This record gives sequence, structure tokens and C-alpha cells, in this order.
Amino acid sequence: MATAKSLVVVMAMAMVALNALSVVAITGEATFYTPPYVPSACFGFQDKGVMIAAASPALYANGAACGRRYRVACTGGTNAVPMPCKTGTSVVVTVVDLCPGCTGTSLDLSQEAFAVIANPDAGRVRIDFNQV
Repeated sequence: MATAKSLVVVMAMAMVALNALSVVAITGEATFYTPPYVPSACFGFQDKGVMIAAASPALYANGAACGRRYRVACTGGTNAVPMPCKTGTSVVVTVVDLCPGCTGTSLDLSQEAFAVIANPDAGRVRIDFNQV
């Protein structure tokens, strides 16, 4: 009986540890692009809606990121636009394309997705994001 309880405790601790790892945010920058959103590198002419993103080559990983979903939140500006972030907001986007001009851990969000988290006048913002 004590062994079964110990196993349950160990399993619960492992689940908590795995959950903690999954919420570690990736830091990067976001820009936005405008329609048309098709064709895309991942899905050709298949329309995946407007809550979408193009990933930097590092994130895109030769197409491995296609269909991956990220929750994205604005954390600050990168230029002189005052208060670029919409406080307390986040958006879930699906990777549909490659952003060859993006560097590091950058995402190029659709115009609609960017507008959920930031003032489009900012053009570029700092973000935290994690896979969902």
C-alpha cells in the first residue's frame, strides 16, 4: 500500500514538473504582414484563417513548425511608439509560413493577430510566446 501511494506521489510530482516546463515562454520579436495570406509555404492555397504567423528560419526548422500553435503576448516596444502593447491580451496563432527576413525567435504575425496584442503603429514589438 505504501508503495502505491509513493508511486502516485512521484507521478504527480513528475506531472507538475512537466507542466512547469511547458509554460516557459520563448522571448522574441513580432512584426506583421498583410493579406493575401495564401499561398503559404506550409499549406499552399489552403486557407487557415487570419490568426496565423510566419516563423523565423530557426523556428520554422525546414517546415517542422507548420501547423504549430503558439500563444503570443506583447511585452514591450522596440521603438518610440508609446504604450505599444495591449495589456493583458494574448493571441493564439498557427504557423503557416516561413519568414525568411525574420531572425532568431521572431514571428511575423498576420495583421489581425498583431492588432489583438499591440498597436499596429508600433510595427515591431517584443513578445513572449509558448507552444499550445
